[in-house]
Parts: sequence; structure tokens; C-alpha cells
Amino acid sequence: MPKIKSHSGAKKRFSKSASGKWRHYRPGRRHLIAPMKNDRRRSLNQKNELTRTEGRTMSRFLPYA
Repeated sequence: MPKIKSHSGAKKRFSKSASGKWRHYRPGRRHLIAPMKNDRRRSLNQKNELTRTEGRTMSRFLPYA
């Protein structure tokens, strides 16, 4: 049986935590940050967890993670 290819975009954006949950950085930190309030900037800096349903989709995108 051949190996399944991983989704290239998902490889760059998502990672699995030690507890097995999927995590990703929040979007919106690339440009136009100067007009944002500092609280907003800091909140975007933290990682976010995916829901259980989205996690199942990620498991299909990244089968060997």
C-alpha cells in the first residue's frame, strides 16, 4: 500500500500538542499591525486549539503527524 501524501499548506500551519490536540497560530499578524490595539496584538500572538471536528479533518490532512 502506498504512503499518503501530507497536505503541504497544513504542514506549515498546524502542529500537534503533547496532549494530541491540534494547534495553530492565529491569522492576522502578518501586516497592518500598527493601527491595532496592543491587547489585540498580544491576543493574536497566542496559539489557538482546533475543535474536535476540525481535528479529525487535520488528521486526514496530516496522517503521519
